[in-house]
Amino acid sequence: MAPSSPPPPPPSLLVVLLLLSSTALLCESRLSLDYYSKTCPSFSKIMQETITNKQITSPTTAAGTLRLMFHDCLPNGCDGSVLISSTAFNKAERDADINLSLPGDAFDLIVRAKTALELSCPNTVSCADILSVAARDLVTMLGGPYYDVYLGRKDSKFSQASSIEGNLPKPNMDMSQIINLFAARGFTIQEMVALSGAHTIGFSHCKEFSSNIGNDTHYNPRFAQALKQACSDYPQNPTLSVFNDIMTPNKFDNLYFQNLPKGLGILESDHGLYNDPRTKPFVELYAKDQNNFFQDFARAMQKLSVYGIKTGRKGEIRRRCDAVN
Repeated sequence: MAPSSPPPPPPSLLVVLLLLSSTALLCESRLSLDYYSKTCPSFSKIMQETITNKQITSPTTAAGTLRLMFHDCLPNGCDGSVLISSTAFNKAERDADINLSLPGDAFDLIVRAKTALELSCPNTVSCADILSVAARDLVTMLGGPYYDVYLGRKDSKFSQASSIEGNLPKPNMDMSQIINLFAARGFTIQEMVALSGAHTIGFSHCKEFSSNIGNDTHYNPRFAQALKQACSDYPQNPTLSVFNDIMTPNKFDNLYFQNLPKGLGILESDHGLYNDPRTKPFVELYAKDQNNFFQDFARAMQKLSVYGIKTGRKGEIRRRCDAVN
């Protein structure tokens, strides 16, 4: 005689099990400000010390890290995929053409922070969280606004250079292309302009704008001449670069927006912001009111920092930021 099947659980038990399962998944995927308070209580202290030491020794780290975060988040979400190195079998995002100029100091900062955190609380803190916090703290160090960074992102298990093309703004894109790129990710025109204010720090390589200097009438004539001179040797020295904000290049402020009406923008896209009727009102607003710029930049950065994130089983905590587990 065949053994009888066990009776099915009562419907009420099924409901309880379903609720417990849903709650567990929700808890696993929820971001919070104190995500590491129990699992890595020294997280904030280690981050602060690592970031401060690196910025003091390499002052271009702040701008580089902010750019690195943009290049990580916009294409596929804030998942640390841009940090992964290529292998013999895979060309990773960081080796896509547009990412080849990402500065080494930014990568070095993330590696240093991850190394220190692994010693204190192994296999706990994601590289994606490290990058988001580092970008915020460095903006604040240079005088910019503070904003909350929610934690609990997981790292991507994949990174492919082929996923980058067309998913990051390029200096020679027209304003419609840039607006559409951000709109596809849920960002308004005003949010895009606010995020462009990140150009108040950092620099651009001469190869990104030199060919436009003689053709773009939006440059201030004396400024155009100075740029030509500064970049005259760039074919022999491709590392030549110019500060995005020539007035206060190491301070996070609104002078970038004040420069644009004067023809002191570096990139074609900088001039586009002031000359396009869809973006010009926001440029003028931020040029006039730094507090308004700071508020909108902080909100847009907080929104960007949770764009396309991976949580729960969709990602992992990498032991090294430059390689998948």
